[in-house]
Amino acid sequence: MPVSNRLNRKHRSTTSSPRSTRKDCLQKMLVFLVALLSAVRMSSQNLDKPVDCSDLYKSGQKVSGIYSIYPTGDVPVWVYCQMISDGNDEDKGGWTVIQRRMDGSVNFYRPWDQYKKGFGNVESEYWLGLENMYQLTRNRVYMLRVDLEDFTERKGFALYSSFSVHSETDGYKLLVSGFNDGGAGDSLAYHNKQKFSTFDMDQDPDSTNCARRFLGGFWYKNCHEANPNGVYIWGEDPTTGVTGNIWHSWKNNYDVGMKSIMMKIRRVS
Repeated sequence: MPVSNRLNRKHRSTTSSPRSTRKDCLQKMLVFLVALLSAVRMSSQNLDKPVDCSDLYKSGQKVSGIYSIYPTGDVPVWVYCQMISDGNDEDKGGWTVIQRRMDGSVNFYRPWDQYKKGFGNVESEYWLGLENMYQLTRNRVYMLRVDLEDFTERKGFALYSSFSVHSETDGYKLLVSGFNDGGAGDSLAYHNKQKFSTFDMDQDPDSTNCARRFLGGFWYKNCHEANPNGVYIWGEDPTTGVTGNIWHSWKNNYDVGMKSIMMKIRRVS
């Protein structure tokens, strides 16, 4: 066979047709577009940061524990989420715990800046922080539930259909309403519309410094019916001078401390 014929045959066998080339290009473009859409989808998912435990609950997180939330949209905050129900219609999970006492391991007699930012250990006792509470409730409606347990393992709760905290310029004023009794009584109504006070930031209307007198930080008035951030006392102790972690309407006694107190909020809208 002449050399020229052999070269022509070789050329025909190794050179792709224009139609084949276009097909390869289209396939490569399709693969690229699929990869690009996948990357965009993953990026979008990463930008969806949970504002609170309600968001996590709705996304399928049903196990109580420690999670990070984004009250301001960009800075993560570690928090304990209570995802399980105790059987009541009002308690369906998705609660963001803003305060918890359980063993006296954390000192709650703290200055203003710590109550503003938050403190403690989310695995046990902690305070979420007034600024975080404000950021959560400023544009959303939340309900509040206060769970109590005494040293005889008796339990009760107080439920409020509306809870919010104003900004720092307004003293982190408390607004709470819509009480429903779960056996604990309403000790928080007395503190409604009060500014938050600490020993170094006295904003209560009393002539004394309530936070300094009762060794805590709270929305004191003249001075308290509830003192959940007071001294952790083991049951009844009349020697504490009403400084204990009490909920007066439940025990009708200012000297009885709670074994555990949990304040938790859940978004309504």
